Amino acid sequence: MQKREKVQIAVAYLQQKFSRDFRPRVGITLGSGLNQFTSTLEIAYAADYESIPGFFPSTVKGHEGRLCATRWGNLDCLILQGRNHLYEGYSPDDVCFATRVLAGLGVRTLVLTNAAGALNPLFQPGEIMLITDHINCMGTNPLIGPNVDSWGPRFPDMTNVYSSRLQKKTLEAALGAGIRLQQGVYVGVHGPCLETPAETRSYRMLGGDAIGMSTVMEAIAAHHMGLEVIGLSCLTNKNLPDCMAETSHEEILAQAHAITANLTRVLTAIMDVSAFTS
Repeated sequence: MQKREKVQIAVAYLQQKFSRDFRPRVGITLGSGLNQFTSTLEIAYAADYESIPGFFPSTVKGHEGRLCATRWGNLDCLILQGRNHLYEGYSPDDVCFATRVLAGLGVRTLVLTNAAGALNPLFQPGEIMLITDHINCMGTNPLIGPNVDSWGPRFPDMTNVYSSRLQKKTLEAALGAGIRLQQGVYVGVHGPCLETPAETRSYRMLGGDAIGMSTVMEAIAAHHMGLEVIGLSCLTNKNLPDCMAETSHEEILAQAHAITANLTRVLTAIMDVSAFTS
């Protein structure tokens, strides 16, 4: 079965589950340890990934593996509680499957969140970085193979993957909520190993400000399909190559949980309908 057909099957299944007047235009993907955000919302529908045709289970601690539908004021929204990663053994198409389903359901704006390590020495754990661009160091790409012309062009331009229009609105909304966002370039790596000091130094020399093991595949797929993308990295630790402190996934999750309150304030601010209209 072709990947487009698999996406269409999942779209049709979910459309039957939603109420007739539910028309999602915004999608949010929650990264490691950030699932508490949904506790602030009234969820109209929720389903484990395993129950949706074509979806893949999330095997990583901190990822619920659940799709939620909610109405935020007058705005219908779909939320992915957790994602799939290349290091779990999934292919780029697998990693992007849920993103493509959201687009098929009508989502036109995608907010990608993640937990990331700070490469920029001026950034601190606990801060949130607005992604202005990315560097793909994952060694692969979700557009490899036959192009699905109905999704997008064979050679998509990558000048504005993270919408400059929405970056401005996001910064203004966050500041209005009392939160100053850092801004920078996200480096996506395959994982699951955390970076060595030498690797940290090299990624910083490439121009990276934060580093993680997600987001890039989804951003490419979403941009290919014509979606506007916002990226938010919750900085959970600081990578200083000359005085590298050991860390663990458990410590990263704990820090991500601590940042959830500020992330919720930022997301609440930008979910104002005006943030997603021209």
